[in-house]
Amino acid sequence: MGIESRWGFRVGSLPHGPLNKISDVPGVTVGHCTLSRGGVQTGVTALLPHPGDTFHEKVLAASHVINGFGKTIGLVQIDELGTLETPILFTNTLSVGTAATALVKYMLDRCPDICETTGSVNPVVCECNDSGLNDIRGLHVTEADALAALADCRADFAEGAVGAGRGMRCHGLKGGIGSSSRAVELDGQTYHMGALVLSNHAKFDDLIVAGVPVAQRLEQAAQVPPHEDKGSIITVLATDVPLSERQLGRIARRAIVGLSRTGSYCGNGSGEIVIAFSTGNRISHYPQSDLVPLRAAAENKMDLLFRAAAECVEESVLSSLLHAETVTGRNGLTVRSLADLLQGRPD
Repeated sequence: MGIESRWGFRVGSLPHGPLNKISDVPGVTVGHCTLSRGGVQTGVTALLPHPGDTFHEKVLAASHVINGFGKTIGLVQIDELGTLETPILFTNTLSVGTAATALVKYMLDRCPDICETTGSVNPVVCECNDSGLNDIRGLHVTEADALAALADCRADFAEGAVGAGRGMRCHGLKGGIGSSSRAVELDGQTYHMGALVLSNHAKFDDLIVAGVPVAQRLEQAAQVPPHEDKGSIITVLATDVPLSERQLGRIARRAIVGLSRTGSYCGNGSGEIVIAFSTGNRISHYPQSDLVPLRAAAENKMDLLFRAAAECVEESVLSSLLHAETVTGRNGLTVRSLADLLQGRPD
């Protein structure tokens, strides 16, 4: 259920897609593997850019680092070649290597030419630090968990304290996975822009929901312990609008607008990483000609796409908060959900 229909919060002015999720971009799917047992509160989330062979049919992509306190794998090649050739995995900071190995095995199983008759593969894995709620030092995420998340990918996926978002905290509250979409019309055809976030950033005192500073209005604000602005947020933006990698880079840089509208100041110890891709252009690993035809949006239409991206990111952060439930994890730490606070539920 979307946050507008359930909570009455209207974000922005553009219409959203049917699911109001990143999967409103045709072909994009998301899956989770959630680990929740006592002090183990973590997991893996997977995003498939399209249902086909992403290595042999790559999508154009770009990345942007707002603040680089992060350990994401795969951005260098994205920025150099302008393409994404694998699914994207999300997990906790110390499980990036495990997830990357699983993703490499996943790709090797599907592409026997990798490192045989052609080059290597660029796995993309993103992370946030869930060490408050989760026993991160226990290295509980396994390769099987990453593969389970990939196998779970679907259009109508869960949000909140699921998958990689299980142990995450956002604005001092329970964060995690959030998503949203916007519909735009170009040349009489409807396209979609979608966002998926893994939220683990910012301070409660700064939280803004649909233009309202929450801490100043919420009677239960005293129940949120004081904390520093330390954490991270991973943002993925997807669209079926045919765009160049340069245009995707411009869109990725607008994610900061959505984050700012929710009250984020991008603290020193926070990693804000953005990946943007378009399914509207495909790049064959084995091109049939020397010149590759690509389409791009007219530059005078980029304002519309910038607005769509900013609105998606803002609503995705709020969606991660409003879909997450209160979670108790390592050492008995309990992190409240915004939904519980808004409804006046006791601890």
